Amino acid sequence: MSLQLDGYTFPLASTVVRTPVRYRNRFGVLIAADLYQPRDLDENIRHAAIVVGPPHGGVKEQGPGVYANQLAQRGFVALAFDPSYNGESGGEPRHITSPEVFAEDFSAGVDFAGSLGYVDRERIGVIGICGSGGFALTAAQADMRIKAVATTAMYDISGVTRDGWQGAQTGEGRQEALVEIAAQRWADVDAGEPALGPVFPDEFRPAELDPITAEFHEYYVTDRGHHPRSIGAFTLTSQAAHINHGALAHLPDISPRPILLVTGDVAHSRYFSEDAHAKAAEPKRLIVVAGARHIDLYDRTDVIPFDDLDVFFTASLGASSEVPSPTSAEEVGA
Repeated sequence: MSLQLDGYTFPLASTVVRTPVRYRNRFGVLIAADLYQPRDLDENIRHAAIVVGPPHGGVKEQGPGVYANQLAQRGFVALAFDPSYNGESGGEPRHITSPEVFAEDFSAGVDFAGSLGYVDRERIGVIGICGSGGFALTAAQADMRIKAVATTAMYDISGVTRDGWQGAQTGEGRQEALVEIAAQRWADVDAGEPALGPVFPDEFRPAELDPITAEFHEYYVTDRGHHPRSIGAFTLTSQAAHINHGALAHLPDISPRPILLVTGDVAHSRYFSEDAHAKAAEPKRLIVVAGARHIDLYDRTDVIPFDDLDVFFTASLGASSEVPSPTSAEEVGA
């Protein structure tokens, strides 16, 4: 795929309507999102809604839109959003990453979806792709309004070690990282602005990269998923929030609300989903997609198990209901 004339990395289905929307989260940040719904949606019926978050560093014009476009074709109302401080969403300084704020962005999406008269507030679920998978689970731990949560190619950003990969963060490694971040904060003070980590390069040079970085660049740098607002960098001092936040700690609290975790059998991130599945309480399900790499679950509509996601959310969020007729004040008091 390549960037469409409308600025998206995928074509919009002819049976789907996409509407740009704006709303604020509880921190007051203006969130930019796209609302997807079937072109023939009956607004006299209350429908299930699904809030979709992007990979860590991604934007709504990429994976979240791919998912929302597919879900709308299956009858759902779907909301794809840009996280706070990123994409078209507000917040200063730009490109902050925050486990608390990014989890709140899911709850803000629930706020907005539930404000639509044709959405049933008791039938709202969430999907987190990659890093948003961890944030979606975090949000569901505390926000009881989220009735079902699914993740694909899930990363727990707060569970990534100082070395960037598997294994528990050692106390020594944590202290070393915090010392570096403290020094960076002073550097930011002196510079008058926060420093960013490395941004995505202009060209894809896989021979110069380790396999995991090369896979990400295959999506974000090439025409497959490139978007000018998805730069791959966050403020360096943001890392402290993730270190302090720690890994997912209250997954059992989501029960009895259901969890679906989707990963690929050759995905480098597979262990995140397997660990989350082991820690979560029932009802839960883990789907391992044969032959799927991590980034294939961003946009490969022939690989992503949308039928399973459809079945999961249809079963979890229940049937549609008619929108009650307006009731006058006199009738209420009768």
